[in-house]
Amino acid sequence: MKAQKIKNHIKVLGITLLGFAIHSCGIYSFTGASIPAGTETFQVNYFENVAGNRPGSTIEPGLDRDFTLALQDILINQTNLNLTNTNGDLVFEGEIVEYGITPMSATAQNTAAQNRLTISINVRYFNVKKEEDNYETRFSFYYDFPAEQQLYDIKDTAHGEIFERITQDIFNASLAKW
Repeated sequence: MKAQKIKNHIKVLGITLLGFAIHSCGIYSFTGASIPAGTETFQVNYFENVAGNRPGSTIEPGLDRDFTLALQDILINQTNLNLTNTNGDLVFEGEIVEYGITPMSATAQNTAAQNRLTISINVRYFNVKKEEDNYETRFSFYYDFPAEQQLYDIKDTAHGEIFERITQDIFNASLAKW
């Protein structure tokens, strides 16, 4: 009987401690976002694709739209801010400045064995509530693929991985301060 009472007390104590632990986590963000007080909205302006103006880069139709939506998605999913089209407390804008494929390794016959797709985005970030956080930075990432594959075959996967990395880097630089 005494052993049963001890077990019950341990259960109650464990549940109580767990409740306190969960409650105390409420002030932290699982994403690490550091959003200034009073900030309620964000705005992502259309990222124009100007990569074709750079030697070695090409224009990929729809890339601008897809990247703009990917950046909006990460901000929606990792913050409690509301997306707006105008007068956002946080504003993201910029251009896609590089979209190119380069050979990365060669075979004994001097042909490419592996290619690399690189995408670079120039980003301007404005924080209306905390202007010292404003920045302009270039973010870039790549996707390596076998030379026998065509861009068309790997494009969706490559864009997904590159966008995931670049948008997370933008989030970290602007809201997580990493």
